Amino acid sequence: MSYIFNPSPIPTIAVADSDARIPVRRIFCVGRNYAAHAVEMGKNPDRDPPFFFTKPADAVVGNRETIPYPPETQNFHYEAELVVVIGTAGRNIPEEKSLDHVWGYAVGNDLTRRDLQLEAREKGRPWDWGKAFDHSAVIGPAHAIASVGHPSKGSISLSVNGEVKQDANLKELIWSVPEIISILSRSMHLQPGDLIMTGTPAGVGPLNVGDICTVTIEGLGTLTTEIGPGE
Repeated sequence: MSYIFNPSPIPTIAVADSDARIPVRRIFCVGRNYAAHAVEMGKNPDRDPPFFFTKPADAVVGNRETIPYPPETQNFHYEAELVVVIGTAGRNIPEEKSLDHVWGYAVGNDLTRRDLQLEAREKGRPWDWGKAFDHSAVIGPAHAIASVGHPSKGSISLSVNGEVKQDANLKELIWSVPEIISILSRSMHLQPGDLIMTGTPAGVGPLNVGDICTVTIEGLGTLTTEIGPGE
C-alpha cells in the first residue's frame, strides 16, 4: 500500500517502570463527574445521565513536558483527572464485568480553554474548540492493575506553583469507573488503547506562562507540567 502523505506517528503514553508504551486509540472524557465541580460550573450535581466529549489521540502530552500556552484563549484551565486505560475490547459491557476490560490507570490533566468552552456551551455548540486542541491531554505513566488494583478511593489533588488548588477523593465520583465503562460501551465499541478521563473535582482555575502544574493521585504518582510561551 502507498500513501499520498506519510502516516502520522502513533500517539502513545508511557508505562510505569517499563520501556514499553501504550498506543492511544481514542480519548473519551466525562463531563462534570464530581458534584462540587458541577456546582461551580453552575450545573445540577444530581446523577443525571453522564455525558461525554472527546479529545484527539495526538493531543497527548507526557509527564514533565512543557506545553505552549494555547492560542485564542485568555482563560486557560487545569483539570486533575483519573484516567482509565482500556485493555480488552467490548460492546454493551455489563457493569459487573466492566473492570475486566481495564488494563490500568494513570494521572491526567484535562487542559481546557475555558472561555471558548463556555461560549460554545452558551450557544449550544460542541465543546471541541475548548477541549480538543493541541497538547490538551496531559497523561502520566500508566500503571497496570496488577500493580495498583482498581482505585475507587484515595486522594486526587492539583497544585500550581506549590499552592493546592484541587483537593478531593476518588470516592466522590458521581459515576464510578464501572458505571462509566458500561454506559460508554452502549454507544462505542471500546478497544484496547482507548482512554477515559473520568472528570475533575472542584477548584478548577487558570494557568499562565511560567506556571508549574502538578497533579497527584494516591497510588498512581505525580504528573508535572510547565506552561511555556505560546507558539
